[in-house]
Amino acid sequence: MALANSTRGLPNGGGGGGSGSSSSSAEPPLFPDILELNVGGQVYVTRRCTVVSVPDSLLWRMFTQQQPQELARDSKGRFFLDRDGFLFRYILDYLRDLQLVLPDYFPERSRLQRRRSGYITIGYRGSYTIGRDAQADAKFRRVARITVCGKTSLAKEVFGDTLNESRDPDRPPERYTSRYYLKFNFLEQAFDKLSESGFHMVACSSTGTCAFASADQSEDKIWTSYTEYVFCRE
Repeated sequence: MALANSTRGLPNGGGGGGSGSSSSSAEPPLFPDILELNVGGQVYVTRRCTVVSVPDSLLWRMFTQQQPQELARDSKGRFFLDRDGFLFRYILDYLRDLQLVLPDYFPERSRLQRRRSGYITIGYRGSYTIGRDAQADAKFRRVARITVCGKTSLAKEVFGDTLNESRDPDRPPERYTSRYYLKFNFLEQAFDKLSESGFHMVACSSTGTCAFASADQSEDKIWTSYTEYVFCRE
């Protein structure tokens, strides 16, 4: 997803819009709600909110960090992107619902999925109880919180609106954080999202402690653990 995910090569210009001002200087023009794009000769018409749906992507920077007059145009005034117009249809579909759906035996997959490499680590604390009878089933407790460590832009790309940023708000895209966590508590759901984004597990580790539920050691043992899974995208 080169256009949907690239973060390099664009200047930091002014924002895409602004409110009225009493200043004598002219107000910068706004981007229209409906954009006409010429992508390598193919014309697409879409909403601006769709184009900027992935924060810190190349398209997001173009249509939020630059002004309309700074962008290239074709002879009919449409915004021009010098990229593969055929592949852009799949990028546009991805931007609409953040789900990548490609035809079977798609020969251009490697060209389309040019994504940033990096690592994401997810961790959780869990606990379970094992009865004094060794044959008794373990009683697992619900995972309270799944934490996310890694580069901010990668975490947002993978987990989207399921990522809770309240403990580290307004973190710059290229900075790292260990304070994000997920709004759900199913590890399998986190694994699915990472796999769909091209990540694979490269390492995991776990530590645990054991204690009795009461001081007289007459009740079941309670085990607590902290586990981390490291995922990588080449």
